Amino acid sequence: MAVMIPESIQSMATTGERILFQTLKNHLDDDYIVYYEPKIKEFRADFVIIGPYLGLLVLEVKDYTVNSLHSLNHDQWLIHTTSDGLQTVKSPLKQAMDYMFTIQNVLKKDTNLINHDGKYKFKLKFPCGYGTVFTRLSQEQCITHNLYDVIDPMFLLTREEIDSEKDRFSEENLIEKLLSMFKVPFRLKEPLTHNEINAIRYHLFPEVRVSGHYQQTTPYRDQLLLSLHDLQTMDLHQEKLAKQIGDKNRLIRGVAGSGKTLILASRVRIMKQEHPDWRVLVLSYNISLSRSIYSMIRAKMEMPVDLDAAEEHRDSMKGITVRNFHEWLKKDLRISEQSIPDYLEKLEKGEAILPTYDAVLIDEGQDFEPEWFRLVSFLLNPETYSMLLVEDRAQTIYPRKRSYRQDTGLDFRGRSKVLQINYRNTAEIITFAWNFFQKHSGAEGVTTGEIEGQEIIPPRSTRRKGPEPAIVQASDWKEEIQTVVQTMKKLHQHHHVPFEEMVILYRANSYNRIVSSIAFELNEADIPFQWITENAESKRSYEKEDGKAKISTIDSSKGLDFQAVFIVNIDNMPFALEEDKTREAALLYIGMTRAIEYLMISYSDESEYTKYFDEVVEQRQRIQSQSKL
Repeated sequence: MAVMIPESIQSMATTGERILFQTLKNHLDDDYIVYYEPKIKEFRADFVIIGPYLGLLVLEVKDYTVNSLHSLNHDQWLIHTTSDGLQTVKSPLKQAMDYMFTIQNVLKKDTNLINHDGKYKFKLKFPCGYGTVFTRLSQEQCITHNLYDVIDPMFLLTREEIDSEKDRFSEENLIEKLLSMFKVPFRLKEPLTHNEINAIRYHLFPEVRVSGHYQQTTPYRDQLLLSLHDLQTMDLHQEKLAKQIGDKNRLIRGVAGSGKTLILASRVRIMKQEHPDWRVLVLSYNISLSRSIYSMIRAKMEMPVDLDAAEEHRDSMKGITVRNFHEWLKKDLRISEQSIPDYLEKLEKGEAILPTYDAVLIDEGQDFEPEWFRLVSFLLNPETYSMLLVEDRAQTIYPRKRSYRQDTGLDFRGRSKVLQINYRNTAEIITFAWNFFQKHSGAEGVTTGEIEGQEIIPPRSTRRKGPEPAIVQASDWKEEIQTVVQTMKKLHQHHHVPFEEMVILYRANSYNRIVSSIAFELNEADIPFQWITENAESKRSYEKEDGKAKISTIDSSKGLDFQAVFIVNIDNMPFALEEDKTREAALLYIGMTRAIEYLMISYSDESEYTKYFDEVVEQRQRIQSQSKL
């Protein structure tokens, strides 16, 4: 079964398009990717098919009947239309050919996708073809009305060739004709690799790019949400979710590092492409995350379709508002959280008016109060009702009762998707973090992920490997932080990890011995740093790519990621003033899953958690001793 993007066809599609969509989905192998009406540069082909042994194929679909056809030649057709009478249009085959040449010109700019010697030197290393589909014409009608005189039969599919309900339908014939729709008749001896298919997607669809520039990957970025490979693209599941727009409300539930926020940002770009006049609101709980989301969306919006094109000078964020929830209350509604109940009462009585948004996207949905959702639901344009909720209940650190149907008035049953694969972390890091979370959250041994009514999604790791998370047992706090700082210098000098890709996380949220000691040692080591959580202003001004290492509470690190994460003072967890130990376990799990490649846990005293990590160290030592025997 082929991968279809979007996952389902839009309601406005014609009957013939729906039949072809289902036929391609059911009869092509699962390593084929089929795009329906993808926007490539300034045009939309009806179908674009990418297959490892096929290459790339463009199909133009027409619902013409015999009565539609008046006079035909190779370039132009004169057709009857019900609305405009006789109309001159480009030949469907020429239309498909033009789309194909446009795609070729885009892809030829990537030297990794062209041949460098031989018969096809400077040509794409895979064939690009094109063809037409007439969903309401039979082969007999094509012969009778001389349609094959202007379109070679090998480039034309008729109704009985695409409709599996017809007696004359043959899967073998369909596949053979698709493989033959190429002017240059050569078959691939070696299939397209995963990286080559990702490169094709990267160039054709800017919304799937993880980074804003096509460049050689660097050691600290080469595995960030790369679907196990080097090209910085979303995986196909993520792309399907991002492109399934125009379908009202949606819920995306995903594990840490599964690309939830990336999908949200990509979806904003696609929405604005489809509906430039839409007003879009993006909300999160975390202040630092809202700044990160803003930067991600802005990068998506400013990303040119053609990577060689001149940069456009325009207001890329026009019509897009990105806020953390409390900032939105203060700046946009000019109310406080305490006044929400009274404000809701006024809204229900029609005594207050809210701004209207055509789409609302919420990250960290698990941390939103029911009243917040009720308030946000009043914002939705009743003609669009487009709301996207993104959540991970394993990262719940605030006690919330959850009924989305009751809170928002929208039914998400059958409209939710799960992202279970963790792309951010190495297998070692996510296993380490999940084992801890299971042990200390009450989820140990639970395969369904159900904890006191809260559904938790167990993460599935990618095959990407890395070093085991380091556990540092120091004799005192000074030795602990010095060890951390020395490790940061080594990663920078020997592994070329930029300081901006490092963060030190701590539990307490006050300027105490923790932060002052960290700042002192970083200054002594000449490591530039920024204390993200010093105050609300420092959170709002957060910029990751400023050349500085970061210091942050674990709470404020939600949604962020760094190449190297150092969680210090673990002996301060579970926090003495926190009664809910499940929350503490979730908090440390969040901190650990911020790490892309390197994770260090350190402590210099004793707590429930340090005893657990002591046992992990002892277990590692036993395994190491046994391996030497």
